[in-house]
Amino acid sequence: MLPFAALSQTNDQTRTLEEVAQVIEALNDTRIRSNVAASTAVLAGLVLNKDVIKRILQSDIMRESVIYQDILQEGLAQGLEQGIEQKAQEIAIKMINKGINLEIIVDVTGLTVEQVQRIYLIVLITK
Repeated sequence: MLPFAALSQTNDQTRTLEEVAQVIEALNDTRIRSNVAASTAVLAGLVLNKDVIKRILQSDIMRESVIYQDILQEGLAQGLEQGIEQKAQEIAIKMINKGINLEIIVDVTGLTVEQVQRIYLIVLITK
């Protein structure tokens, strides 16, 4: 129930989070402590400023949490995917500027025909 404490009807949610943090720090099992801290941070984010949460809860403990690690991995995968797509678009622009056939651009970059056509139109407009 600790992660939900910051959501309770209280006059001072910051103080409540500080009290929860003290209880979390007293937990002996590192895995439980990190999971409870991460869960508490996520729920506290619904009512408190992230700077307040970071100040009160130990972020190094949360980093060990399976919840934190899962969110981190998801973010890294999403960032990688966006980076790959951006690079494919940059290559498509270079190929369009060199007059290479759209079907070849689609094949080489892995972009869809629609994506390459949109890029082609943007290149034409900006010339």
